[in-house]
Amino acid sequence: MKLWELFLVAVALSMDAFAVSICKGLSMKKADVKNAVLVGAYFGIFQGLMPLIGYFLGSQFSDKIVAFDHWIAFVLLGLIGSKMIKESLEPHQEGESCNLSFGAMLPLAIATSIDALVVGLTFSLLEVNILPAVIFIGVITFSLSAFGVKVGNIFGCKFKAKAEFAGGVILILIGLKILLEHLMHP
Repeated sequence: MKLWELFLVAVALSMDAFAVSICKGLSMKKADVKNAVLVGAYFGIFQGLMPLIGYFLGSQFSDKIVAFDHWIAFVLLGLIGSKMIKESLEPHQEGESCNLSFGAMLPLAIATSIDALVVGLTFSLLEVNILPAVIFIGVITFSLSAFGVKVGNIFGCKFKAKAEFAGGVILILIGLKILLEHLMHP
């Protein structure tokens, strides 16, 4: 996987976390650097860990599915992307809590990173160098989430749906690219 493709995957995966971060920022009276870094850290760490877990799970049986791995990557990325697009079109809830406690942030960090677990499985099928990939994904997510807190504090939830929609489209297009490359060059 090329660096620009990995960058697009990282940005797409971080869109759920970015959207939640925007709403967190909206609910804060003043979004200081400490809160932005805390939110970024929760989402960045989990977005980095989940593909690693998915990669190791996928590595356990990738030799058994190598003949149709491109179809699996296409379907999984397509499903994740479609889910993100669908969620972007649903009405969003205003007034997300600004609670940044471990008990409040952990479920959000896990929920927004489940898609990254599946992408990690796809990475194992594509034989992506996982360590740089998960660091890259974690750093991108951290940065966008911390920035999202500030954006939300200034602009509100106006960008939440657009961010989720864009992330979904990117994942679908990457899945399609993987499928077409394997079909054209078996």
